[in-house]
Amino acid sequence: MTITGRPTWVTTAVRPDHPDAGLLLREYMSEMVVRYHRRPALPGEVDAALAEMPSDDLTAPSGLLLLAHHGPDLAGCAGLRWQPGWAELTRVFIRPEHRGAGGGAALLAAVEERARTAGADRIRLDTRHDLVEARALYARHGYAEIPAFSQGPYAEHWFEKWLL
Repeated sequence: MTITGRPTWVTTAVRPDHPDAGLLLREYMSEMVVRYHRRPALPGEVDAALAEMPSDDLTAPSGLLLLAHHGPDLAGCAGLRWQPGWAELTRVFIRPEHRGAGGGAALLAAVEERARTAGADRIRLDTRHDLVEARALYARHGYAEIPAFSQGPYAEHWFEKWLL
């Protein structure tokens, strides 16, 4: 679909074992490994990271995974994990060639709507210090930094947005 000649963003829920989901989750984790270590990923490093931080719980009843298409192109993903009364945002990723085209905003709007529909009153997330673009995206869309609520090995900043 396009609006005035520009591709639109469309999100769909899929299981994490869907081939497109597997592809995007691998690209996401590869970027996380490269940015964290500030060097190319070593053989097996992305597989180890995927095993350390699996995404197989991003399906009912424990969560969901959304894929984003920009026009016909597979362009990004975002996941939610259900917690009592709230949802944890994870795996937010836009392929580099689609960045700057509104994909982050589209994914956030989609996960927020899904969280509201599921009865969550807020979304929380943690992220790393080096993911400055992600932190700016969250702040632009009403996510406020909060005290630590998790103790993951890569959690350095924590955000929350109340869903009204």
